[in-house]
Amino acid sequence: MTDTLHITSGDIAGACLAKAGLPGDVLVWHDILYDGPRNPGWPDEENLALRALFLEEFTAGGLDRVHVLETLHRQYRRLAEAPNDENIVLWFDACLFDQSMLAHVLTCLRHKDILNVELLCVDRFPGIEPFNGLGQLLPEQLAPLYGGRLPLSREQFSFAVLVDAAFATRDRAMLTQLSLMQAAPLPWVPAAAARWLEELPDPASGLGRLEHLALAAICSGCETPAKIFASVAGADTPPQFWGDTTLWARINALADRDPPLVRIEGPRDRLPQWPGQVCLEDFRIRALSGQSLRQTAQNCG
Repeated sequence: MTDTLHITSGDIAGACLAKAGLPGDVLVWHDILYDGPRNPGWPDEENLALRALFLEEFTAGGLDRVHVLETLHRQYRRLAEAPNDENIVLWFDACLFDQSMLAHVLTCLRHKDILNVELLCVDRFPGIEPFNGLGQLLPEQLAPLYGGRLPLSREQFSFAVLVDAAFATRDRAMLTQLSLMQAAPLPWVPAAAARWLEELPDPASGLGRLEHLALAAICSGCETPAKIFASVAGADTPPQFWGDTTLWARINALADRDPPLVRIEGPRDRLPQWPGQVCLEDFRIRALSGQSLRQTAQNCG
């Protein structure tokens, strides 16, 4: 009987897939493929070391680079050692995080001449509004989706290589072209590219969209991380590509501006960017008054 490897993003989605009763093994891919230094395609050792360092810094030390490097080695090795008769099933959603990962995984599979690949991209689910991703689904909700998987074409593999290059190099012109495509071979890529472009600093305020939403939440009176998260999640357009680690980094960036736009009060002068480092309930984030904040808020609006 032919083996099956299910590849997805996110430990929650991976754990639910493992409990869904589907044949085969589950591999959760770990990385943030729309950000940080990397080359397109299959990485070399230097590139993997750069990724490990980036993820350690991105999580403010929450992830140790040695552990990250081991994880990266393990997941690429799993692809490299895939048997010729193994079916690969990719489970992703439509958000920026997943689409940049989908493009990279497809590029790596193509590099290894592994083309027996099927895709399930879930961009909505009945009764779940807003739908942000596979992590919202239970095992019994994931299992029936398996029958809707579709084989990937050579055109889709070739397109994925272009998309991976655009995200790896963070090429604004390429991503703009992708965002404007009307009939992309991977139809969820244009919206993901457009969302990436929204994170670029706005010329008027100097803030990306997520920073803008965070600042608006804080200015409206949300002072705890939990309230800010809920406010930003409600104001952003699904699918949501970011999690708490990314949002805390954006709030820290608001505090690091010169002059700062917010003040962080708590056990540390910056929010922890990885779970378990410090209790988030002990933090308060307050908007700083002053002309610069008023001007920035006006520019954001």
